[in-house]
Amino acid sequence: MPKLLACKKRKILMAIKKRKTKAKKTKTKRKSSGLTQLQYHCSPELADVIGTKKATRPQVVKKIWAYIKAKKLQDSKNRRMINPDAKLGEVLGRRPIDMLKMAGAIGKHLKKA
Repeated sequence: MPKLLACKKRKILMAIKKRKTKAKKTKTKRKSSGLTQLQYHCSPELADVIGTKKATRPQVVKKIWAYIKAKKLQDSKNRRMINPDAKLGEVLGRRPIDMLKMAGAIGKHLKKA
């Protein structure tokens, strides 16, 4: 009987040690991919909308969204749809476009620097 108790105690101690070692691990920072750092040359139409000739892809998207919000180009009923004006229409096309398809339309106006 004492052997059985000693065995159970060992198992409990082992489980406690495992919990402690898992808790001690430090979190490592995620490495940022180089894609966010790539500079692109913008087409004249896109540069006219965002105001710069060179930018990273996230900067381009951020500036386009700022333009959309400033000009109130989002559809009032379906907020996912963007109704481009004449200036933005040269980049995204004249028809209303879904916000998730906007990145594909922007890609045609970017060239690697």
